[in-house]
Amino acid sequence: MTKAILVVDDQPGIRMLLQEIFNDEGYSVTTAESGKEALDSLYDRPFDLLMLDYKLPIIDGTEVLKQMERDQITVPAIVMSGLVEDVTKGINEFSIVKKVVAKPFNIQEVSEFVKRVLE
Repeated sequence: MTKAILVVDDQPGIRMLLQEIFNDEGYSVTTAESGKEALDSLYDRPFDLLMLDYKLPIIDGTEVLKQMERDQITVPAIVMSGLVEDVTKGINEFSIVKKVVAKPFNIQEVSEFVKRVLE
């Protein structure tokens, strides 16, 4: 069965890049541009992986993770941020976070890590 990935980023270029790469690798990709959209998608259907930007409009990445934990949505998450040092401190409390990735990221490294998480 095809693995489903939810990509959440307020930057259209990053959403499109990740969607194209993961589609080419055979994954089903859904995108969202805000934390609210991400939560709506997570409540609507199951995903195998969440690629989540830390800085988002309306509901930020930390709040998305808090609500997921509160509602027992245990989708593994990879958090993306331009401020990795700041993010890593507050993000370690969430068991679903598998990795924090610095922007700009090496797409090959991200792709290989995604493959490991989904296997």
